[in-house]
Amino acid sequence: MRLPGKKWLHNKHETKAKRKSWRKLHLGVDLTTGDIICSDLTLDDVDDPTALPGLLDQIEDPVSRFLADGAYDGKPTSDLLKARLGDAVEIIIPPPRNSVLTPNSLADPSSRDRHMAQIRTQGRLAWQANSGYNQRSRADAQIGRWKGVIGPKLRSRTLENQRTEARIGVQVLNTMTKLGRPEFEAVT
Repeated sequence: MRLPGKKWLHNKHETKAKRKSWRKLHLGVDLTTGDIICSDLTLDDVDDPTALPGLLDQIEDPVSRFLADGAYDGKPTSDLLKARLGDAVEIIIPPPRNSVLTPNSLADPSSRDRHMAQIRTQGRLAWQANSGYNQRSRADAQIGRWKGVIGPKLRSRTLENQRTEARIGVQVLNTMTKLGRPEFEAVT
């Protein structure tokens, strides 16, 4: 009988695993200001849609557009976003390549159906430019800034302390963003 993972290593070699587990940093970015408006640090086995309700709880201002990668694709995510943010929110999530239109897509197409039709007629790159999906790269840039300014590793050992460390990192990056943002004044 083979024991999974760490138990097997301990029984076979009488040692503990030296590798620490991974953490996932989930960030929500305001595209106009560049500020991080919501964040969460989770274990590596927590998928993106599972972390979404906690992220949405942190958002105070109205949201008109929600951009996310393909991991968020699905009806539960769409239903949650509409329930929390309202029906007027524009949801831009790329559907997978093997996605299928809904049965009543001709009579009453969903936004996902419209995205799939546009991808099929114009191509994925054109859809990204037309829908504004390419603006999601700003969130990826925040991850790059995080690694450059805060660093790629966490210093705390427990998950709760690591979450606190991540919240402090968000405050530091938001402060730096505000300090580096130009202010415009009308000259008379």
